[in-house]
Amino acid sequence: MEALDKQFGITAAGSSVEAEIRAGFTTFLTMAYILVVNPSMLSNFGATGIPFGDVLFATAIAAFVGCTIMGLWANLPFALAPGMGLNAYFTFGVVLGMGIPWDIALAAVFVEGILFMVMSLPQVGLRTKMINSIPTDLKIATGSGIGMFLAIIGLREMGWIMDDGATLVNIAQTETFTYDHGALISMVCLMLTAALMARGQKGAIIIGIAVASIWGWATSAYDPYNDFAAGGAGWASVYADWPDLTAIAFVGLPEETMGAAFSALGDVGSDDGATLGAFLMVMITFLFVDIFDTAGTLYSVGRQAGYVDENDELHKSDEAFMSDAAATIVGAALGTSTTTTYIESVAGVEEGGKTGLTAVTVGVLMLTGLFFEDLFQSIPTFAAAMALVVIGAMMMRQAADINWSDSDIALPAFLTMVLMPFTYSIADGIAWGVISYCAIKLMQGKHNELNPVMWGLFAFMMMFYLGPGDTNTFDWLFEAMGLN
Repeated sequence: MEALDKQFGITAAGSSVEAEIRAGFTTFLTMAYILVVNPSMLSNFGATGIPFGDVLFATAIAAFVGCTIMGLWANLPFALAPGMGLNAYFTFGVVLGMGIPWDIALAAVFVEGILFMVMSLPQVGLRTKMINSIPTDLKIATGSGIGMFLAIIGLREMGWIMDDGATLVNIAQTETFTYDHGALISMVCLMLTAALMARGQKGAIIIGIAVASIWGWATSAYDPYNDFAAGGAGWASVYADWPDLTAIAFVGLPEETMGAAFSALGDVGSDDGATLGAFLMVMITFLFVDIFDTAGTLYSVGRQAGYVDENDELHKSDEAFMSDAAATIVGAALGTSTTTTYIESVAGVEEGGKTGLTAVTVGVLMLTGLFFEDLFQSIPTFAAAMALVVIGAMMMRQAADINWSDSDIALPAFLTMVLMPFTYSIADGIAWGVISYCAIKLMQGKHNELNPVMWGLFAFMMMFYLGPGDTNTFDWLFEAMGLN
């Protein structure tokens, strides 16, 4: 105990070892769902080709590395894990949407992590400059849009919405819902989760997933999202099956994803990979969202924990950002999408967590996920999807902070938000939010209000979407130079 106190300065921070460990347990309970949701999201029940076990290993290790670095180096009570929203973009936007191989998508995350780390170096200073150069309302809209994106994915996988040739989307056939129908089970448990959260129950999301799963297993519930004959994806079992509760064993090292990002870099621009232009756009999108998601979360949690000073600056922000970048690099090398700081860290802060021991505790607890692959893989799709809607609702809270009365920003912020779910792409939402903002400024003759960063983003995104013939400017240039 004395060694821990000395290492983390617990007594000086006005806390105790017991309080810090208790705070770590609290934070873990609020974000343990990621051990279920992230492997399900990235493997998508076989649709992406990424093995579930590989992603589970990468998720647990990336969280452990990020939390440990955050705790030991930055000495802050902030927990990290693969980020929601970015994993959805990885799966539905990049791999399934753009058709980019999953190993090249991991390579984009790996490169993004390195760039994020370089930008976070105090000697470079690009991170702070870039964050301050983007209009605040566009940054807020990005987080809210991701929340809407998660919600439409979640509602689809719960079985509550379906495609419709006349109206694009429509509600499912609710008159067929019975006690053993996944859609009904997930909706009841969604409301249960919301009620538990309103009562301040720690671990409400993981409780909701557990109840939905047990209900589904007990009734061999019908999983509408996996019924291909009825218009579902058909990537997993149509009926929920009990897991082997005795199968507690080490998941093993990743067989396919470990190191795949390194070899995939050589496939960029080849016939078997992705065009250099597409790779750059994906990588830039990961970087953009990672920077602002991390900045917003660190600021929000840091303010709650009392680590934001009178100059509105976060204590040890450089170390915190470097921890995030390091975890992203490790996670991509092992097989998961971008790792980021979690807003759920507030739960531990409110429980009394003040030092890095809280973060280290979370990291150690994340390793428990390495021994329950069969249990996690048996979680019904509708049960895990319910969590996406809850998280989406939480991310939408910040939309209230957008200045909707400012006509210069209202439409760009709105487009940023709604294009994400409507196009199933975080990248498209960000891009057209930036493009529309700059275009409106130019049409008003307010070009002097655009800083160099916004000019650069405007030019980059216009070049990606527009170009000679049937290709974008980047691909046209790269092809002319023989790089594609």
